[in-house]
Amino acid sequence: MTARTKRNRLFAAGVVAASVSLVLTGCSSSKSEGGGAPNASATVNEVKADPKLTALVPDDIKSAGKLVVGADASYAPDEFKDDSGKIIGMDVDLAAAIAKKLGLTAEVQDSGFTAIIPGIQSNKFQLGMSSFTDNKEREQIVDMVTYFNSGSAIAVKKGNPEKIDPKDLCGKKVAVQTGTTQADEIKDTRNPDCTKAGKPGVQNDGDKFDLQTDVTNAVVSGRDQAMMADSQVVDYAIKQSGGQLEKVGDTYGVAPYGIALAKGSKLTPAVQAAVQSLIDDGTYKQILTKWGVEAGAIDKSTVNGAVS
Repeated sequence: MTARTKRNRLFAAGVVAASVSLVLTGCSSSKSEGGGAPNASATVNEVKADPKLTALVPDDIKSAGKLVVGADASYAPDEFKDDSGKIIGMDVDLAAAIAKKLGLTAEVQDSGFTAIIPGIQSNKFQLGMSSFTDNKEREQIVDMVTYFNSGSAIAVKKGNPEKIDPKDLCGKKVAVQTGTTQADEIKDTRNPDCTKAGKPGVQNDGDKFDLQTDVTNAVVSGRDQAMMADSQVVDYAIKQSGGQLEKVGDTYGVAPYGIALAKGSKLTPAVQAAVQSLIDDGTYKQILTKWGVEAGAIDKSTVNGAVS
């Protein structure tokens, strides 16, 4: 996926390899300098059904009474599992709030990142909320309702012992999650630039993992020299690494996240209206603040608003 920007990005508390000894809790802002500390127990205003919005819900979904949402629960703080195995995070809370606005409930199901859009196309899921970057390539096969802004960032071991230059990763071992924007960036942009400069490319087009947790662990363990992921995920990983990681360079390539729906779905206008309603009544900002990612807030939700 040309950008999941992310996927199983879960730095789930307590689900990290024992050899790395990372305790995963909380989350961070989509900008390392923005957003406060996460508070998963923070109170969010009660969301009630809006008759104007419920009228937009297709009859079959209204009859079912729920939205089935696909999420790759390994991408903290956006979607991940707590110690009990419950899926939590920013996207999970937003999905629940959207469903309530529409007079429905949300059933969030864990799924491999690259299986979510096919699941939407087969009607297994009505929504995909898994930190998907909204881009024009994706919009060719699904509708995208924008709801957040995020960029990319790079992390290395504390102190940057290998002197990694974030602008020149040629010849380096870089961990990324399969199917993400960052994986595509290495293959489609960074490595061709390395070739033009007469340098070796990022090894193997990136050391690719199915889980974001494993991406982070690859750097902590010393297997890889750097990791690339969405900015708030990198920030979260740094905070949860116990001082073992640090960010190098600035956040770059900021773009909107989108909620994925079937192309041309009659549900799309309802979801967009629900997101906008949550923005307007302040619930949206409460949810983002709860997870420490308020720096990525938007003030207007659009349908298929890709910038590239």
